[in-house]
Amino acid sequence: MLEKNPSDSLAFERMASAWLTPLSYQYPESANDSAPLDLMSNAWLGRVTSNISPAAMFNAFADWLIHLSLSPSKRVVLLERAWQNSWRWHLYNRNCISTEDQSQPFCIAPLSQDQRFRDPAWQTWPFNVISQGFLLQQQWWHRATTGVRGVSKHHEEVVTFTVRQLLDTLAPSNFPLTNPVIQQAAIQSWGNNFLQGWLNATEDWRRSITSDTNEAADTYKVGRDIAISPGKVVFHNHLIELIQYTPTTKTVHALPLLFVPAWIMKYYILDLSPQNSLVKYMVSKGYTVFMISWKNPLAEDRDLSMEDYRKLGLMAAIDAITELTHARKINAAGYCLGGTLLSIVAASMARDGDQRIASVSLFASQVDFEEPGELSLFIDESQISFLEAIMWDQGYLDTKQMAGAFQLLRSNDLIWSRRLNQYLLGRREKKSDLMVWNEDATRMPYRMHSEYLRHLFLHNDLAEGRYITDGKSIHLVDISIPIFVVGTLTDHVAPWRSVFKIHRLSDTEVTFVLTSGGHNAGVVSPPGHPYRSYQISTHADKELAMDADTWQATTEHKEGSWWIAWESWLRKKSGKRIPPPLMPAHKPSAPGKYVMQP
Repeated sequence: MLEKNPSDSLAFERMASAWLTPLSYQYPESANDSAPLDLMSNAWLGRVTSNISPAAMFNAFADWLIHLSLSPSKRVVLLERAWQNSWRWHLYNRNCISTEDQSQPFCIAPLSQDQRFRDPAWQTWPFNVISQGFLLQQQWWHRATTGVRGVSKHHEEVVTFTVRQLLDTLAPSNFPLTNPVIQQAAIQSWGNNFLQGWLNATEDWRRSITSDTNEAADTYKVGRDIAISPGKVVFHNHLIELIQYTPTTKTVHALPLLFVPAWIMKYYILDLSPQNSLVKYMVSKGYTVFMISWKNPLAEDRDLSMEDYRKLGLMAAIDAITELTHARKINAAGYCLGGTLLSIVAASMARDGDQRIASVSLFASQVDFEEPGELSLFIDESQISFLEAIMWDQGYLDTKQMAGAFQLLRSNDLIWSRRLNQYLLGRREKKSDLMVWNEDATRMPYRMHSEYLRHLFLHNDLAEGRYITDGKSIHLVDISIPIFVVGTLTDHVAPWRSVFKIHRLSDTEVTFVLTSGGHNAGVVSPPGHPYRSYQISTHADKELAMDADTWQATTEHKEGSWWIAWESWLRKKSGKRIPPPLMPAHKPSAPGKYVMQP
């Protein structure tokens, strides 16, 4: 007999409720609520549209098309540009055919970050002509979708992004008939690259329909190769496990250090393989290190709120640490969303006179979301309402839905380049510990993620003094303890100029670091890692403010890892050296159970 799936029963009950409830349903005043039938229909539609709001897309393109139709001068410029591009491409093609010299000057050079046509094989005819024609088309469409008078900035960004995704899909590098690199590989391997690519695609498809989604699990396994710093789970509740790491020095600093990772991914970006582990580095420097490991929420956790993450997460961890170590104060460091939550907690504690945090460190974390970078493409009222319907149906935001949004932001690197190498060239990329972590995403509870998107991204309540905890507003300017902030140069999740805004939102000493790398790799920057550099300066609370670009232009560059600078800064705020606290022998060993949840 077939077993009954509980989720099927739940879906049936919701469907029945959706059809029956509207007969007497009264719409609430809250903007976050809607009729169940509306939510159900939008959730079903989301399965067809890849969770993109059709209304948001329609509004953006309608705004662009209407204003383009009202701009005859813009249309004339585009027509002239189309003719010029066609003529340039024709001359380039003619010169390439009429001479044996294939090194003709380009019509247009690819952008520095565009690696699709770097191979020398693209310099031969007809592939050089094909690639140049594509780049000219790409440039023309960028001009067509930008600079149209009257179009809102957000709609312009959405249209430009969408058109770029469509063009990237049609790029000649994606097809064997127009990609000379694929053709050369096929000749050299007698077509085995296609066979291996088929096997790779089949294996990825198998993993996508099973729980085995991490193809590098045999190389890097949590608890065996990564997240292996020894320690104990000294506290747990419904939302977190708190890990205390085993000391490796004879004495430790008096003030413990708490790491608050983002709950969108597993915590072990801060404890990767031993050579890349920030946890191991700080333990070796004599710190008593604690780590929050977040639960991977399920459908029954749908009503967990931002307040639950504050209270059951960070506040519960602070209570446990001070009780276990008898320390009156702790230092705390947050990464990404964890840093945003840490800022909320620090401001709440300052408001309430709770002085148990001695310093705050924020790694690639935003507190002002007015300019959140490319993620703003997915943030407006229409899109959030549509996403809320999807989360209402599931109880959470799925890991694949989050991963898809991040991959689109860097589609050339994370989608098309990967498919080219693995499915057309038959090459499996060698995984690193950071890449394995990047594939180990977690779910986001319906209520918490809705509150996060609305209060922070959409309305910027934290920066503007409207964010509420315990029924009262909080203000970042109330934080009087020293703050250490890290921005990463090529961050597309938390742009460093947005992170830099902590200077004008706080009224305390701020030490700011701008490091090479992106949102993840810039944070994982152990000493000895090649090609790492950073800029650092400290801004006292009474000094005149400086804009981000001026700061970048006038601050000295330093070679090496920012970890060293942070540890030196933190050492001065961590008290005298004392014997390390005892480790409880009867507690479960790190990394605990929550990090293992699929």
